Amino acid sequence: MSWGKLLQPDLVLGKPILDLHPELVTQQGLKGMVLDVDETLVPMTTNAASNELQAWVEEMRSQVKLWLVSNNTSRTRISTIAEALDLPYMSGAGKPSRRKLRQASEAMNLPVERVAMVGDRLFTDVLAGNRLGMYTILVEPMIDPANQDRTYPVRSFEVWVSQKLGATLADLP
Repeated sequence: MSWGKLLQPDLVLGKPILDLHPELVTQQGLKGMVLDVDETLVPMTTNAASNELQAWVEEMRSQVKLWLVSNNTSRTRISTIAEALDLPYMSGAGKPSRRKLRQASEAMNLPVERVAMVGDRLFTDVLAGNRLGMYTILVEPMIDPANQDRTYPVRSFEVWVSQKLGATLADLP
């Protein structure tokens, strides 16, 4: 498989995860979602799940199984967020390694083809999900309102490289 295909998300949301609606997920035949944590669910500058995120998780939980899988090695940070959302989790995933994504799918008792990997990064979240055969969803980073001017140079570089390798990253309606 080419690098362009490995870095190509199945869905480019073009918005933060809170704009991902259950209908969109179930239309794809998905039964589970593996969620990245840092800057996908919460900004790096916060250790708490917002009320909006908690409501989103409750709405999604009624349609699909959810797991958190983070590269962050701070078990304390990830467990605090997971407990607030009442979700199972794994930290220190080492994405783009597929190992913990596979473990999360197995724990949900779902084939990987029925699970989405949702994250804000191409070279970790999307690449890991595509390598395993998951449906991949790229979301915009969750931004701390106090830091709205923050730039994302690594993400911008990933997008540029991915496009040079043939990935099409246009936002979908």
